[in-house]
Amino acid sequence: MSNPVNPLAPQPKRRISPGIVVAVVLVLALAAGVGVQYYRGHSKVEVAMTDRDEPAVITGPGTSGKGVTVGKAGAKVTIDLYLDFRCPHCADFEKESGATIDKLVADGTATLTYWPLQFVNPSASPRLANAFAAAAANGKALSFADELYGDFAKSWTTDQLLELGKQLDIDDAKYQQALQDTTYAGWLDSVGKAADDRGVTGTPTVYLNGKQLPTDQLTAEGLQKAVDATAS
Repeated sequence: MSNPVNPLAPQPKRRISPGIVVAVVLVLALAAGVGVQYYRGHSKVEVAMTDRDEPAVITGPGTSGKGVTVGKAGAKVTIDLYLDFRCPHCADFEKESGATIDKLVADGTATLTYWPLQFVNPSASPRLANAFAAAAANGKALSFADELYGDFAKSWTTDQLLELGKQLDIDDAKYQQALQDTTYAGWLDSVGKAADDRGVTGTPTVYLNGKQLPTDQLTAEGLQKAVDATAS
């Protein structure tokens, strides 16, 4: 006959296996990751600035080996910006210096040439660069680029890009078709080759009147000083 158990006596503690703890942590981390990914791909598209003045497109997408140039023809300063729409450093540069560049373009001091590259994310970078080209063909290069970087955490799925186009008043059916058919893939390859030929090895890279700016000058203040020195 077994001895009766005293309910008031301390009971032996059960040990939780370290393997179970690790498994639980991994499951929670996976669930959190799935949740974040879902939000990035399904979050609402909201254009930050609806009254932004859009500069004229001087050179549109499609010309082999040439970037998209916006601004006023005859400006004293030319800015070449090599960027990747999935590059976090490019997003930081846009946050730091975007308003300065926009002002320089708006007041006719400089023209801006976008050179969209596609190597940071093999899946997303080409898709977003193609969408940018389609927007630029509709005269919305600056606004489109600003919005992509303004909500960098978003996945920018095809549906989100279509909605962004609508909010930027891009109603051209060719825009929708370009997103589905990656219309500008060949042009983007030519842009990448031109960047390679110039010795561009990373993003963001900025040239001012043909001269590359050093990394420590890629700030609003550094860019403005360089432009002032060039334009004077």
